[in-house]
Amino acid sequence: MTGNTDVVVIGGGYAGVMAANRLTQRDDVTVTLINPRPTFVERIRLHQLVGGSHDAVVDYRKILGERVGLVVDTVTLIDTAERTLTLATGGTVGYDYLIYAVGSGSADPAVPGAAEFAHPIATLEDAQRLRPVLAAAPATAPVTVVGAGPTGIETAAELAETGRAVTLVCGEVMGPYLHPRGRRSVAGRLAALGVTVLEGPGAKVTEVARDAVRLGDGRELPSAVTVWTAGFGVPDLAARSGLTTDALGRLLTDETLTSVDDGRVVAAGDSAAPSDLPLRMSCQAAGPLGAHAADTVLRRIAGERPTPIEMGFVGQCISLGRRAGIFQYAHRDDTATKLHLGGRPAAKLKEFICRATVRQLADEGRKPGSLSWSWAKDAERGQSLQTKDEPAAAPATL
Repeated sequence: MTGNTDVVVIGGGYAGVMAANRLTQRDDVTVTLINPRPTFVERIRLHQLVGGSHDAVVDYRKILGERVGLVVDTVTLIDTAERTLTLATGGTVGYDYLIYAVGSGSADPAVPGAAEFAHPIATLEDAQRLRPVLAAAPATAPVTVVGAGPTGIETAAELAETGRAVTLVCGEVMGPYLHPRGRRSVAGRLAALGVTVLEGPGAKVTEVARDAVRLGDGRELPSAVTVWTAGFGVPDLAARSGLTTDALGRLLTDETLTSVDDGRVVAAGDSAAPSDLPLRMSCQAAGPLGAHAADTVLRRIAGERPTPIEMGFVGQCISLGRRAGIFQYAHRDDTATKLHLGGRPAAKLKEFICRATVRQLADEGRKPGSLSWSWAKDAERGQSLQTKDEPAAAPATL
């Protein structure tokens, strides 16, 4: 390709910022980042915003490369035939290549009353709305957190540490990702904070009322404030624009993160579904996927063949208030091992990770192309894909 190339990145989260910064390696590439907010959201700190220990935002000027243009707006439609994006304000933006990094948010809760009376926490606006609701509730008022994943655990611990009476409703099991040893460690810390943990088949929420939560086994829990952390969804922009998505709405791509419909569209982060075998939604995956998406575009511009993703995981870090946490070690395929780090050392590690994640984005902005994740590769992903694509065995015949 000769002349200047316009690359637009939709979404200014961990994946989008990483991709935008990395794209500035070439002087003949103009990079535009479109994001609905003027500030970067540290999504992994939103539970801290609710608890009052952090504002969870960073000025884009601190992390975006100088050559990245920021447009504060929302994309409402992608026209791949014309290579244009329609904006909520009414304008359009053209592109030569597009990186789709719209992230994720709360899934629409199917539980009666949840949409009306429960408070999600998946976005900055959600957390900002919840903060004054909690502040207005009496200190002794019962708070219910629904969701067994990291966000639910972190939110329950954060609020309990401020003196709130918290019940964590998990459904089947708390922390399904964790190894049983790690799960016991988390349970011990939550118990020390006074959190009531409800698990098992009967601990599924069947209805949310203004002042109560009803469970599958018939129990009714008083709840002045109900926080909903169960499930994530992705924006429907790709589907509305006629692009192929997976069952959750993530853009379906090949292993280079390129859309199965259009070679000019590349996905990254939570909204990408490579080979319909997506990686866990997390900032741990978002950064490397954002970098790989940028590399795919840069290789295409240079007339080179893009490479497949090889990313692997190292574990999951969960804060348990400000003074404790857990780091659950994992195999590269993201399955937990028996090893974990707990207590105050894990809390310090989680804080280090939060700061390092933002610092990585800034470092890539200052020196694009400098970051590498060669130490964290999953050599088994190819085998997983092969197994996934193998035809089912024919039924036995008599």
